[in-house]
Amino acid sequence: MEESNRIVEKTVHTGQQQQQQQMSSSLPATTPVVNPSNPNLQKKQQHIEDSPIANSLPTDHITDVDEYKPPTAEEIRRLTWKRDLRIIPLVFLFFLFSFLDRVNIGNAKLAGLMDDIKITEDQYNGALSIFFAGYIAFEIPANMMLNKLGPRVWMAILLVVWGTILASMASITTGTQLIVARFFLGVAEAGLLPAIYYYLSVWYTRKEQAQKVSLFLTSLSLSGAVGGLLAYGIVRMDGIHGMGGWQWIFIIEAIPTLVLSIVCFIALPDYPEKTGSTFLTEHERKVLLDMLRADAGPAPENDPEFSWKQFFSVFKDWVVYMYCITVIGVIVCIYSIGMFLPSIVRGMGFTSLNAQAMTVPPYILASITILINGHSAARCGERGLHVVASVLLSVVGYIMLIALQGDSLAGRYVATMLITTGAFSCYGSMGSWFTSNFAGRTKRSIAIATINCAGNLGGVIAGQLYRDNDAPYYIHGHGAALGFACATILFSLILKLLLRRINKKRDGLTGEERATIIAEEKADNLLEKHPDFRYIL
Repeated sequence: MEESNRIVEKTVHTGQQQQQQQMSSSLPATTPVVNPSNPNLQKKQQHIEDSPIANSLPTDHITDVDEYKPPTAEEIRRLTWKRDLRIIPLVFLFFLFSFLDRVNIGNAKLAGLMDDIKITEDQYNGALSIFFAGYIAFEIPANMMLNKLGPRVWMAILLVVWGTILASMASITTGTQLIVARFFLGVAEAGLLPAIYYYLSVWYTRKEQAQKVSLFLTSLSLSGAVGGLLAYGIVRMDGIHGMGGWQWIFIIEAIPTLVLSIVCFIALPDYPEKTGSTFLTEHERKVLLDMLRADAGPAPENDPEFSWKQFFSVFKDWVVYMYCITVIGVIVCIYSIGMFLPSIVRGMGFTSLNAQAMTVPPYILASITILINGHSAARCGERGLHVVASVLLSVVGYIMLIALQGDSLAGRYVATMLITTGAFSCYGSMGSWFTSNFAGRTKRSIAIATINCAGNLGGVIAGQLYRDNDAPYYIHGHGAALGFACATILFSLILKLLLRRINKKRDGLTGEERATIIAEEKADNLLEKHPDFRYIL
């Protein structure tokens, strides 16, 4: 809500001169002009110009100035609350159970999975990594389906499919069955996270996204807390109806996912331009579209058709590859924590049952830090340094885990809190960073999927880092994760500096240079290469 008002205020202070220059180069010749000889229209035009958000909204859609009613600050606040209350809780729950369902295998391991189906450590680690093979293979096709079916239908399909697969995992009896089930679970879950990122980017302005992404990504860390608490209770069901505690983990944690598939299909709104009166009034819908167009600047944001030109432009953009490299390091840390934190805590001397419960506090602290980091990033309009500052916490934590051994229980447990807090809060800022820096709906959708696809190579790596023969201190695993955390810091700083250089170069363009760039290609095809586009740093 505060961010929406800041967008409004910032645009007002840019002045009318800049707006007139932009409109003169972008509006069609048929844009209505007030007749200077008509005093009534002159008065109405002045009212529009004096409106608190007038200069932040494009006016090319206005055909009758007498019918235009500029939104008030109260209407903007109400619009923000409507979006937040309808969208954020839903995507929060979707991703909470998505991450819970993919990493609960770590809790199942402590509940007797390996002993009951008689699998080796290599088979277990293979099952961890094979998830990401399916995930990576299907991520880009999944976002192509998102463009075809729309968010509501597509996300509902994903929820029901992976919920069914998870419940069926309670019936596995061999290592091969576990590996196959994990592969198809990865296929089913592949489309959700990039779909949510893309979905938020079409409902919120770029400046708003930092806070909104951090809100829904608290589910990432809370899923670990919820998973630990659920596992702590569920394993006590061991033996009921002849099933082991690990089987009940898969069954009970699949139920909310299946219920959410129905909720998604009924309650999740599609795109802003398609939303009916049951969610937003027509006036609110128009105000929202105006805000999104103003925020996008020269980028086309209402291109409903899939664009192959934008699709292929993703793979020619060096920024995409820089984000891919940066995200891999974060994902290694997140998934190594998600899949092995119960084992790491057990290595400190806790029983398997108590280790489930002791994983909860690090995730709770991480959730709080995600919110603080996201709020700060939104207020500052900055992302890169927030990523770096977060990862530094993980770096300190991994160094402590490597250095502290023996009887240093308190120090090692504090270190687990640092690595968890740093990795998860970093990903909140990282997610809102790359979703904000690609223009055009098709390009942004495919870029997000590509970055997540590459990032999930980190999940494959993470599944192989922590081995039982390295217990209880897991020095090799912590050392590898430390290296990836440092790589994330390095590439984040490099990317931030390169994007800042581009922004400064565009700031220094003369009017003639700007016109030449636009004249070389249709403005809509330039996307974030447009001279008026500025990267979020």
